[in-house]
Amino acid sequence: MREQAKQILEEEYENSAVPAKARKSLFSVSMIWIGFPMIMTSAVTGATIVGGLGFWTGMLSILIGNLILFGYVGTLAMLSANKGYNFSLQSAITFGSKGARVVSGLLSTLVIGWFAVQTGMTGSSMHDAFGSNAFLITLIASVLYIVLTLFGVKALTYIGAVSAPFFFLIGLWAVHDATKNIGFSSITGFQGTGMISMGLAVTMVISLFADSGTMTADFNRWSKNKKQALASTFTAFPLACMIAMVFGGLIAATASQNSDLFLYIAGKGGMIAYISILLLFLNLGSVCAHCLYNASVGWSSLTGRKMRETAVVLGVIGTIFAVSGAWNHFFDWLNLLGIIVPPIGAIILCDQLFLRRKADISQTVRISAFAAWVIGAFIGLIVDQFAPFLSTAVMSMIAGGVVYTAIILTKTSFFTTAEPVKNFAIEPAQKQS
Repeated sequence: MREQAKQILEEEYENSAVPAKARKSLFSVSMIWIGFPMIMTSAVTGATIVGGLGFWTGMLSILIGNLILFGYVGTLAMLSANKGYNFSLQSAITFGSKGARVVSGLLSTLVIGWFAVQTGMTGSSMHDAFGSNAFLITLIASVLYIVLTLFGVKALTYIGAVSAPFFFLIGLWAVHDATKNIGFSSITGFQGTGMISMGLAVTMVISLFADSGTMTADFNRWSKNKKQALASTFTAFPLACMIAMVFGGLIAATASQNSDLFLYIAGKGGMIAYISILLLFLNLGSVCAHCLYNASVGWSSLTGRKMRETAVVLGVIGTIFAVSGAWNHFFDWLNLLGIIVPPIGAIILCDQLFLRRKADISQTVRISAFAAWVIGAFIGLIVDQFAPFLSTAVMSMIAGGVVYTAIILTKTSFFTTAEPVKNFAIEPAQKQS
């Protein structure tokens, strides 16, 4: 019995690098990723963008946002596959072993909020479509999603392999049904309301996966090499995410009363309505399991606990937030993530890809990384307040990377002329337990 449990509940390597023998195939890691962004939330975001900008500008914004995500997440993924580190260990290289506790703790907490938003969306969507008790449905969904997460990375692979094809087929049918009596020129000529800017639209796309995308190491540490890490990321961005957003955007461009993909399908009634319920739980169950897994791996690494016991605690916390109405703050949540998260990934990329390529965990706190993060987020906040036509996520990302690079090069230049470099010397990596 114990041996069977070990086969089902495999080692998650919460506090150490994933060894080569435990790495997974390209197909497995791709299934982990493809089931993450091909979801209702992406379709809702796509519909919102096209509804606000019109067809062509909306679709261009979706494409730009997804290509930025691919470059950002894909490069972080290659770095994580190189060492097999989870996000907590990866960020410790750049922010220091103790400094990373702040970074990892924050992102692992934010992603619990994302779990709450998605779980709350399950209850809210069922209420809007069928008049179900939103509180009860949210509670039931939370329990199901927590149990799913307990099966670890293996569960993310399996649910992705089921959820994504199911979503694609049903979504394809919904788009065909919505557009069959409308000419192509009418759809492409859809003008939108003009209520959002292109910059905001790009930020919405990036922010949707800014948190878990930055924490991509939790998923791509299982990849066998850099090429497979990049290839698996491509299945998510732009492939899966684009498909879901385009589906939502196409339905919105028909000026349908229900531009929400789930509500459109559920509104058809009969057997289709029952299929929509299965799709909703499979779909949002996939993204919630990914988010809770992210949070659990992060906090397990911080506390030294096991992933599964941590998942239960964090799942309960997320459930409390979900039933309190977190779904109502969805777009505020996206805006927050777009300001504070992208600089973190940009700083890690500049540090580990260009400035200190062979560095490992050797310092406790690296003030230069924190300074760049604060400045990057502050610039993102300024852009959000005074230049809303620009993408907050892109500007904060660029600012964080540029400021960090400037700090390191300036300090290195100063110490090189004044005395031997000490602060930025690469010390031997600490052994991982």
